[in-house]
Amino acid sequence: MALSATPYKVDVNLTDLDRNVFETLRFTVARHPSETEDRMCARLIAYLLWYSEALAFGRGLSDVDEPALWEKSLDGRVLHWIEVGLPDAERLTWCSRRAERVSLLAYGRVDLWENKVLPAVAALKNVHVAGLPQEALTTIAADLPRSINWAVMISDGSLFITDENGQHEITPQWLLRDR
Repeated sequence: MALSATPYKVDVNLTDLDRNVFETLRFTVARHPSETEDRMCARLIAYLLWYSEALAFGRGLSDVDEPALWEKSLDGRVLHWIEVGLPDAERLTWCSRRAERVSLLAYGRVDLWENKVLPAVAALKNVHVAGLPQEALTTIAADLPRSINWAVMISDGSLFITDENGQHEITPQWLLRDR
């Protein structure tokens, strides 16, 4: 019998001072059976970092032709394709041909990955890459409740996430272009 996705209820009070975005968000996100808590948290952080009303979660792990997140125009064009993880250069090149803008929120062994992949995609003008500090991501992802209630403030490129365990600061490191 196949395992099913695990739903998480998410309530976020988002204050993005860098982009003048002030939203109260309530949605459900599904965690794929093979998805780690770190990856799901990275998807949530990517959603908040690049939030727009049209941004939606893709099928991600269950469909390789879709990103973790994307924003489409009313006529179906992909305006913003957002990946999480450590994709290879071929994947980023493939994505860059399908969207006006591609953003990657890298996590894990970014130090090893960036030397191999970033030089190969640096010429792609629509690709933007940020790396998450792994320790901060792991702290937030640890014992993630099924009902997530976060207050998130983004200021000067840093995310300040307040949850039931206190406040956490995550500052993505921009490896290729910026937000």
